[in-house]
Amino acid sequence: MSRIDIFIEVEELLNKYCKDCLVKAALRKEKGKTAAHKFCITECSVGEKLKKYGMKLS
Repeated sequence: MSRIDIFIEVEELLNKYCKDCLVKAALRKEKGKTAAHKFCITECSVGEKLKKYGMKLS
């Protein structure tokens, strides 16, 4: 998989799942931006996929 393909996959994931995520919006409102970001990175299945793509780019 080329770098361009990975970037396209990441963009599609972000637009499809993260853009209008209700969980992220609720956490952001209740606990703040940092807590919402931490949830996305550590607990969300989409965040885990994004991390794997990031590892491929490194």
